[in-house]
Amino acid sequence: MILLTVLFLCIISTYSASVKGHTTGPSLNNDKLYKFAYSAEVYVDRVKASLQKSAGYRFSSGVDVNLLWRNPENDDDQLVKVKIRDVKVENVNERPAAKNIFKGKSTEKIIGKEYLEALQRPIVLELVRGKVKNFYSYQNEPGFTQNIKRGLASLFQLQLHSGDVCEVDISGKCNTTYQVRQDQVTKIKSLDSCEIEKQGFTSHNQILDVSTKATSATIYVLEDSFIKSIKAEENYVLILNSRRKTGAKIVSKQRLELKSVEAGPGLIAGKQVASVIKTLDSSYTAMPLVAEPVKSKCKNCPSLSKHWQSIREHMYPEKLSKAEAARSFLSFIQNIRKATKEDILKIIRSENKELLPQVVDAVTSAQTPESLEAVLEFLDFKDTSSSALQERFLYACGFASHPSEVLLKTLTAKFKGDIANEEIRETLVIVMGALIRKLCDREGCKLPAVVEAKRLILNRLEKAKKDDNVRMYLLALKNALLPEAIPLLLKYSESDEGSISNLAATALQRYEPSFLTKEVKETMNRIYHQNRKVHEKTVRTTAAAIILNSNPSYMEVKNILLSIGELPLEMNKYMLSMIQDILHFEMPSSKTVRRVLKDMRAHNYDRFSKMGSSSAYSGYITRGPDVSSTYSLDILYSGSGILRRSNMNIHIFDRNAELHASQVVIEAQGLESIIAATPDEGEENLDSFAGMSAILFDVQLRPVTFFQGYGDLMSKMLSATGDPINVVKGLILLTDYSQEIQLQSGPRASAEFLGGLAIDISGGMEFSLWYRESKTNIKNRVAMFIAGNTEVDSFFVKTGMETTLEVETTLDFISTVQFSQYPFLVCMQMDRVESPFRRYVTKYESLPSGRRYTARRGKAELLAGNEYPLHQENSNMCRKVFDAKSDSSSNWF
Repeated sequence: MILLTVLFLCIISTYSASVKGHTTGPSLNNDKLYKFAYSAEVYVDRVKASLQKSAGYRFSSGVDVNLLWRNPENDDDQLVKVKIRDVKVENVNERPAAKNIFKGKSTEKIIGKEYLEALQRPIVLELVRGKVKNFYSYQNEPGFTQNIKRGLASLFQLQLHSGDVCEVDISGKCNTTYQVRQDQVTKIKSLDSCEIEKQGFTSHNQILDVSTKATSATIYVLEDSFIKSIKAEENYVLILNSRRKTGAKIVSKQRLELKSVEAGPGLIAGKQVASVIKTLDSSYTAMPLVAEPVKSKCKNCPSLSKHWQSIREHMYPEKLSKAEAARSFLSFIQNIRKATKEDILKIIRSENKELLPQVVDAVTSAQTPESLEAVLEFLDFKDTSSSALQERFLYACGFASHPSEVLLKTLTAKFKGDIANEEIRETLVIVMGALIRKLCDREGCKLPAVVEAKRLILNRLEKAKKDDNVRMYLLALKNALLPEAIPLLLKYSESDEGSISNLAATALQRYEPSFLTKEVKETMNRIYHQNRKVHEKTVRTTAAAIILNSNPSYMEVKNILLSIGELPLEMNKYMLSMIQDILHFEMPSSKTVRRVLKDMRAHNYDRFSKMGSSSAYSGYITRGPDVSSTYSLDILYSGSGILRRSNMNIHIFDRNAELHASQVVIEAQGLESIIAATPDEGEENLDSFAGMSAILFDVQLRPVTFFQGYGDLMSKMLSATGDPINVVKGLILLTDYSQEIQLQSGPRASAEFLGGLAIDISGGMEFSLWYRESKTNIKNRVAMFIAGNTEVDSFFVKTGMETTLEVETTLDFISTVQFSQYPFLVCMQMDRVESPFRRYVTKYESLPSGRRYTARRGKAELLAGNEYPLHQENSNMCRKVFDAKSDSSSNWF
């Protein structure tokens, strides 16, 4: 549809031009030389900063323009010669001599003799009805100088009647609007519509990405049907979505002003353009007016090996919760992206076991063909000794910011091949699910590799006989979130096997409410109300959460409320907490719940006074104008007081998007025998089990088992060291934005924002038979570093701005249960330690010779620690728990 619209505009503009005659474009007089003053300025700074303090430069020159030839049969077909002369380069803002990188340097030294000569060679434009039909220049000239000439040539392109048109200039083929008022023409170019070769990528999730806005306007003042002055300005604004105060702007200004008109050379005789050009200079070649992509090469840049040596000390495992680790990780990725496969392999093969996992994180996160080939050549999936590295590679693939079809195709081939370690096989297919979702989100669901991977997972799940294989493919679907997988998930959610049923239900819980059809809700209602068979509490509560979070009907809510009182003891309390949380947090179903509560059969003291320790609570971690983050903690116990499920979630969202930042679920079952308690209904024959499952940045990870079976439980209790079990440890690339921007004045700009996370999540579960107490502890240690670099790169000067943000923090979730009495005491705590937060802005200008000007500002502060509030009942219980501990410690003798 967009292409048809553009084509329509082009046809209309062509027709419009054909009926207007020669008045559609500017007209030069014969035998005249028009002398102009030209300047092009570039500014780089923070979004709301004044341009008077920006980094940048000014390119100025004289420009001579004269008419070479006019078509004898069409006055509005002209050849115009344009020549740049008297070039100067200087600061865009006044600077003291000590801070002026151009001080004492001639233009020839700044630009270089060869480039300056090329820049001052004239170009020839064929103007037909005000549009540049042909751009003639010398073929072997450097791309940098050609683009500056293209930027100047594009200014001469205009039409003298109002209307919309698509036209080609240095920015590409763009939709343009002309507004004509007497001797003034305003040209507004829609930069978003420009068709030009684009390089770069964006982050997968909008919250982690960068928003951009671009505008372009040119004002022409005419006199006697020719140009008296031109003022052009384009603005690019880039803002980090997660922190809108952090961003950058690029402003490019051009000005062309007529200074004098003198006697000039006469016209060249001829009937055809080609013969006239050949007479003028046979070396001239017709070239595209659209800019050619060019970028200066880095001089004296360190090799990948030298760069790694300079940062490797920050990458040891014990330093992974520090901001310096995340900073080093990002800089390493930037260098890997420029490296060859051989250079990358050299580092991988020479590094020790402590640092190799971090190297694999960075190499995989670079996401270049060379880095993928290097890491795959190094890893041998038939070798069990490198399983830890294989897992780090796979998780880095799962967190890929802009995965390619090639990556998914490669992993699918690996899955079909020999894999020595079954856990790696499971992780691989889970990660394939995550890649399917990311590619589908970018309209890649019909790519051959995606179609093949989807078919493989769905077909193998339908044919799976072993429970372990069923779980593996369900975990993959929990990441993939395929609409066509919903019937299979419904089938397994009503399975006889509780863990499989629960996994299928939690997979359905991750779908958007719009995918939860009438059939889904009917199945969830059957599970919750046990219409066909008895289900475990974990499955029933998940089914209730799905119903309540997907636009429930009045009767669905009423039936859930009426069931309270008929449920197992702790499940009664849990469901009450869930309803109260919906009300206090104003969730979407809260209005329906309030309507139901007006009915006294559903809302009465008997129902709302049920005892128990299970709970569900949601709150805000932060609430801001940019993004907000919420936490939810829910904990479900068995009737005997032993943990059944603990679930902690953190979500980040803005007005348009949401990110499931983390989820840590600890589940336990079949532990009643250790305290001689009676299991709840439907849970009499469960094997002893405890484990942890995690979601990190929307990616479901492979679950971790603490123990499986009574024998394993007892051996681990006797040999326990008290050390937590690691769930995730490594380096993750979150924000990954890179774009090349062609400025209409000629130079090429680049914008790059990288955000890295050094993360260490661990969790543990302890039992004390002596004190009849259990404790779960989930520790989240993270360090984040975000770096943005916005730069304008001309062949003779670079100017830009670097922005960095860094923070280190720890978030602990501790749940303590004392089951020596009933009702047993439960205390939940969610704490964040003091967190250092630092931000810096550096503006710079530099010459190829190495002369550089920098201006740096920064701020460091300490964010206060915080204990996040839960419901009042929890606070009361925590007082009792800690009072009981202090009493027991003082009564030993």
